Amino acid sequence: MPESNQFSAPLSPSPSPPPSPVDPAFQPRLVVTDLDGSLLDHHSYDFSPAAPWLARLKQMGVPVIPVTSKTRAELIPLREALGLTGTPFIAENGAVIGLPPGWCHARLDRPGGGRDGVVIKHPGVDIGFIRARLKVWRERLGFQFTRMGELSVQEVMELTGLDESRARDARQREGSEPLLWKDSDSALEAFRAALEGDGLQLTQGGRFWHVMGRSADKGSAVEWLVKRFTALRGRTPLSLGLGDGPNDISMLEAVDQAVVIRGCHDLIVEPRNTSLYRTEATGPTGWAEGVAHWWGRDDRRLATAEKGDAVV
Repeated sequence: MPESNQFSAPLSPSPSPPPSPVDPAFQPRLVVTDLDGSLLDHHSYDFSPAAPWLARLKQMGVPVIPVTSKTRAELIPLREALGLTGTPFIAENGAVIGLPPGWCHARLDRPGGGRDGVVIKHPGVDIGFIRARLKVWRERLGFQFTRMGELSVQEVMELTGLDESRARDARQREGSEPLLWKDSDSALEAFRAALEGDGLQLTQGGRFWHVMGRSADKGSAVEWLVKRFTALRGRTPLSLGLGDGPNDISMLEAVDQAVVIRGCHDLIVEPRNTSLYRTEATGPTGWAEGVAHWWGRDDRRLATAEKGDAVV
């Protein structure tokens, strides 16, 4: 796409016309998406209904970024299966951000040394601190809950439907602790207040409640990645977010266009976003429906991508 000549000296004394706005069909874009119950089926973890759109977005040069409660260990094989090893990820509901080489800043990021080969950022607090404070509050006020770290691998398998290997990966926490709440609603509010006094927060996922640092959530992590994208590419992207649960609300409020995928639950998901679409379908079928709603008629960008000219 040729650059405009809006900074050239005018040929006459008359004022230059205002520059044309960027055509949204050619604005750089990115997709941020929840996994369980969204891009992945809640029960089978299948994503085949979304595969055609994943392939199309890859062809268009649009990064698809997983934003999930899953751990980094869980995401290593998932990113490979989904074809997303070249894009960043946000794990543990925003407590962990992973940057592949193309998203790293030469002066700000140390090379990644893990087997996933990414640079890791930890916006929140250490898992050791979280577990220590949970122990204190359970002993002091008698709250009834079970941490994921206290569950056996077999119990995690039964609760989540994961196989043994993935259940072990789910227990490898870095910056958040899932728990099963077994107490009253009033006790939950007292527990939330106690955590806030420690600089921690409580957010609700599809199966577990999650405890993490106050500065770490999906929305804050997405905003950080959008700023990193803008700094590296020199242009602010049009962002699309997709999710199905309460822990996705901050992410859906941090994007330009949002999709609430119909969930396999009765939890309330009410993000404050004026560009909001709610799907009829659930899981990856709903995911494809949501992407198609916002971008399905964008034939000009697809035609450009087919010629190999897409830029992100």
